[in-house]
Parts: sequence; structure tokens; C-alpha cells
Amino acid sequence: MKKNEAEARIAKLRELINDYRYHYHVLDESIMSEAAADSLKHELSLLEEEYPDLITPDSPTQRVAGRPLDKFTKVRHEKRMISLADVFSEEEIREWIIRNEKLIPDGKIHEFFTDIKMDGLACSLKYKDGLFVQAVTRGDGLVGEDVTLNVKTIQNIPLKLDTGFSEVEVRGEIVIFKKDFAELNREQRKKGEVEFANPRNLAAGSIRQLDARIAAARPLRFIAYDLVVPDTPTWHEAYETLRRLGFQTSNEDKVFAKNEMQQMFHYIQELDEYRKGLKFNTDGMVIKINDRAIYDRLGIVGKTPRGAVAFKFPAEESTTKVRDIVISIGRTGAATPVAILDPVNVAGTTVRHASLHNADEIKRLDVRIGDTVIIYKAGDIIPQIKEVLTPLRPDNVEPFDYVKALKKQYPDLEFERPVGEVVYRVKGESSDFILKRAIEYYASKSALNIEGLGEKNVVALVDAGLVSSIADLYRLDVDDVAKLERFGEVSAQNLVNAIQLSKTPALAKFITALGIRHVGAQTATSLARKFKDLDKLVAATEDDLLAIPDIGEVVAEAIMAWFSDEENIELLNELRELGVWPMEENNKELPLEGQSYIVTGTLSSMGREEAEDRLRELGAVVTSSVTKNTTALIVGEKPGKSKIEKAEKLGIKQIHESEFLDLISSE
Repeated sequence: MKKNEAEARIAKLRELINDYRYHYHVLDESIMSEAAADSLKHELSLLEEEYPDLITPDSPTQRVAGRPLDKFTKVRHEKRMISLADVFSEEEIREWIIRNEKLIPDGKIHEFFTDIKMDGLACSLKYKDGLFVQAVTRGDGLVGEDVTLNVKTIQNIPLKLDTGFSEVEVRGEIVIFKKDFAELNREQRKKGEVEFANPRNLAAGSIRQLDARIAAARPLRFIAYDLVVPDTPTWHEAYETLRRLGFQTSNEDKVFAKNEMQQMFHYIQELDEYRKGLKFNTDGMVIKINDRAIYDRLGIVGKTPRGAVAFKFPAEESTTKVRDIVISIGRTGAATPVAILDPVNVAGTTVRHASLHNADEIKRLDVRIGDTVIIYKAGDIIPQIKEVLTPLRPDNVEPFDYVKALKKQYPDLEFERPVGEVVYRVKGESSDFILKRAIEYYASKSALNIEGLGEKNVVALVDAGLVSSIADLYRLDVDDVAKLERFGEVSAQNLVNAIQLSKTPALAKFITALGIRHVGAQTATSLARKFKDLDKLVAATEDDLLAIPDIGEVVAEAIMAWFSDEENIELLNELRELGVWPMEENNKELPLEGQSYIVTGTLSSMGREEAEDRLRELGAVVTSSVTKNTTALIVGEKPGKSKIEKAEKLGIKQIHESEFLDLISSE
């Protein structure tokens, strides 16, 4: 085929393929079979391969492109991406309306615009002269991350808009539909792999991958909810424009006049009843003042706009059994009890644990191990125990002894309950002290290895009130840090840069950094290899953990307790929103898998921790004591005498530094 003929054919193929994409992925209609569409895509790719100069950025073949990224780059939003304040009743909605009418000069709100609240990852799409050029996550609302390559793989996003606008910015949620999520987990079960926890986390985790091929393999969809540029007079017109441009919306949007408030409340009730049948998960309905001029005039308070609220549906309930009660030690030293449950589906997600808050709450509920309980999700998010069904209680079940449980689970710690408080805390250590140690460990070489975040700098940041949690590290401003006594502008910039570089660590390093009791570098490596990504580890059951050879009941209980603690889950969610999330563990073959090594003495080429990391990266287990199962002892200068003697006694091979370097370089 001549070039001019190829060019004409390519144009027709792109038009037909894009038409198929729009009908199939946006309208949920099929104008041809999937096999026929694949055949057209194959023909297009062959022609573009023959004439590469005819490839354009909006070609259907360009949805998956390029090698994996090293990191995501930060992008400042031109207009802030906000979150919404929650309301839970008609009365709260009426109060919200009254408050706003007092702030409007003429005191009038004429219409309300409503839409279903999507449960996904917020993202902004930008177009220049009709071509898709950038996708940015919400991040902290002011600064997000460039995830263009990953978002480009989402089939229902148009790569080209037929519009006369020079710039277009669209915002929406990246989601996975229920049926697609169920199919993914069916495939996981077939392969004998751990199931994904929920659609929202999977969607967010897919977009947070540095390799766009992972996102391309997931059934992601973009559901638009805002047209930032060009501006429109009302939210209703914004949605109409979005649909004309070819974007998929929820199709659940409605407009209610001020005198139709009762109809709006009735619609909320209807939506609550039929939302289980929707294609996507939802936990509420967004209500906005339809007039965007009034909406903008009302402004923002904190992180939320005055002109909109999210009505949260009443929590769903279910029954399950309490299998255990474990106690988690939080970042401030507070001891929080958590009920470990038989997995049960509540409000569209699998619940495996519920916070019991404190000893008084356990006593009030009289909850005991073995009880059947009613579970609900407060605000459709946090699992809670509503009631114990005592008629179903097994015989001879004793009341839960909180103090005895503390001593059993933490025999090396002492606890106290300060006067006037309901929470037991680690004795003799202030919350600031515990926070500083947690941040130091998070930044240490064995964890995320954040240069410049040693003990003295951590103390300076915490004492100055700039950091009150690990998540605050990623909010640090260079100007604020530079004002501290230990810093200048250059050193402050270097520290902030080093922290930002730690946002996409290896999974094993991130697990180590969390500081879970009994989980060191080797156990973290085993967890990373087993579960592959953090969401799967969060959703793991005790049986899943005990299936790992080097994890016993004590370690499994500690892991369950950490990932069951509401405070810890909030931290992980906060980190994810800030763009901090570990990379998925890859499935490559590990040449030293099944082998066990010990490093003793000082190596001249690298530190001991680095040597141990290199061994773990190649699949080896690194231990501290010599046994008959040890593959070899790696010996540096001034090695441990007892290790050498035991290795000789057991006939364990000894490898000197040059042989060790040959081993890791050849592998």
C-alpha cells in the first residue's frame, strides 16, 4: 500500500475504532464484535509500524506506550481539587441551605444539582487544542502527580475531543465496576492468588503503578463529574457539555428547584434503596448549588466548598463472629483493641475486623471471643460492632480481660491508664517520643533510607510542630523548614527532595518502614513476595499469614492488629492521597530463592544492611543465627567468632567478600 493510501486507510480505521470505543466503553453498547474490533486495531498497528511518521498522539494504538517510569512528577493544580463535607440527615441538609442563604446577598438559592457520589480515585484530565495531554491525581488538593501514561490506557477516555475550545479540563473518578471487580477476583482464585480487597483500592493502586502495562490490564473507567475549563453557568450544563464531548457520567444526575426539596429528599431515599443494583460502588449523593457563580462566590472553608455537601447513606449491617480480640499499639503509644471477625460483606466491601476503641467500650458491649455480633459501617467507611447477640453466645465463654490480654500480647511492655482517660498507653514514654522514634525508623537505612532525616532533624521537625504524623513529612514546605535553627535554604530543599523521592518505594521496604511489631526486613520481604501489593496484605486473613513459613501465631497477630487499627488505616489512606504508595512486587524468578545466608563482620564494598538487602532482592532468606539450614556464611573483616565456630561445626560453607560480590553480580 502506498503512503497516501495508507494515510487515508489509517484515518478511516481510527475513526471506526474510536466510534466502537465510545459506544462500547461509554454508552455500554456494541456496534461490532470484540473480535472484529481487535482485527481493526491489529490492521492499524501494522500500518503505523510500516509508516511510523503517520502515528499521532490520539491514535488508539497509543493508549499503552513507553517503558516504566522511574517516578511520578508533581504537578500543581491551577484550580484546587476539593473534597466535600459529609451530612447524614435531612435536617443537616436544611441547616446547610440556611447557612448558605445568609451568605448570599439576595438570600436566594434557586436550584440544586445532585449526582451519585462515586467511590474511586479523583483525577483531572487536561486537553490542549483537542488532544489529551495530561492526567493529574488529586494529591493534597493543591499538588497532585502526573499519571498520564496510566490514565491514557483507560478505554472510555477520549484521546481527542471534537471541540473548538483551545483548553479543556475535566475532573472525575477512576473506578472499577462491580462486575469487572468480581471477574478479576474469580481469576485470582483460579490462579490461587490472594483476592483484591475492594474496587476503590484496586483502582487507586493501578493508577499508582510506574508501569502503565499494569493499569492497562485492569478494567478501569473514568466517570466525569466536573468541567473546570471551559466554564459553564450551571452544574447541569457542565454535565451536558461533558456528555457531548464524549465523556461517561454516572447518568444519575438531576436538578431540583428550591420548592422541590421534598422531592429531592424522596429521591435520596429511592437511591439508597436501588444503589445495590448500580454498576459501581457508592456511599452517598452529592448535592450542589446548581448556579456556579453562587457556588464560587460562597468559597471554600478549609478543604471543603460551602456550596456542596455529600449526603452519606445509612450504614448497612450484617452479622458475623468474633474470632479474636487483638490490641494494636498506635503511633502515640495508645493501646487500641480490635475485633478479628469472620469475613463478611458490608456496604459492598469485605469486613474482617472492627475497632473496639477502648476497654470501656468492650465492657459496655460485653463483647467476647466467640460471640456473634451485628456489624455496621459508620459513615459507610469504618466497621463498628453495633450489638452482641448474647442468645447465640457459646457456653463457657468468659468476659474479655483487657489487662490480662495486654500482658499476654506485650509481655515486654508496661501500660498505664492516665487519670481521666479511657485509653491505656505505653508507660513512661510520651506520644512525641514515640512519634519521633517511628519517623526515625521510617526514614532509616533498613526502611526507606531518607537522606537527612536522622534523629536530630526529626526532633527539630516534631518540636517545631511541622510534623505530627508520618504523612506530614510529605507536606513539608521548604520555606518552613528553612526557618528552623538546623537548616538553611539549601539543606531544607535537599531534605524535602529526599522525602519526595521516597514516595514509591519497594513494597518490602515500605512494610518494614511501617514499624509493625515483630516485622523486620526479612519478614517484610516474605510478606511482599506472598501478597505482591499492599492492598492484598491489608486484606489478608490470619490463615493467609500463617501460610507463610517464617510467620507464626505471634507475628500474624501483630500484623493483623496493625492493619486492623483505625488510626493506621487512616495513615495509609492519607499517604495514598499524598501519592505515597509502594510499587507492586514483580513476579520475576529469584535465583537465590530457597537459600539462607548470614553476613558477619565488616565488608569493605558495602554496609551489612546493603549486603543483606541485595541478598533478599535475589530471593534469599537472611538470618542472624547459624543453623543446619544455612546455605553459607558471608565473612567480612572481624567476623563473629561464635558464628564461625558454629559454621565449621555444622559444615556450613564460608564465603569471603570477593566470592559474595561474584555471587550477587552473576545473579
